[in-house]
Amino acid sequence: QVQLVESGGGLVQARGSLRLSCAASIPNFSNLAMAWFRQAPGQEREFVAGIAGGGFLVYADSVKGRSSISRDNTKRTVDLEMGNLKPEDTAIYYCAAAGKLWTAPSRAENDYNQWGQGTQVTVSS
Repeated sequence: QVQLVESGGGLVQARGSLRLSCAASIPNFSNLAMAWFRQAPGQEREFVAGIAGGGFLVYADSVKGRSSISRDNTKRTVDLEMGNLKPEDTAIYYCAAAGKLWTAPSRAENDYNQWGQGTQVTVSS
């Protein structure tokens, strides 16, 4: 059964840091681009960061320089580390797997066809 399970969310103070993790039970994991998206209350889901199977990285401008996405193809995990957190980082964070093999990480939500349930991140000021 295909499954993505996020963990690591919670309440964090502004300027703090956190690490989110996604455990994936997906065939061909190492050949799939993986990404993190987030959705704040009342807003559309937005791309945060993505990583190709070979390690090519893409970041949203809003988190570039203070975030790091990584993956372990043996463990089938994808992690997102974020620092210097801001209240506007408050959102539900979702892990997603691309719908096609051997693609670069896309910023478009429609290019991902497998999603986790999400983990809440709340940043207090």
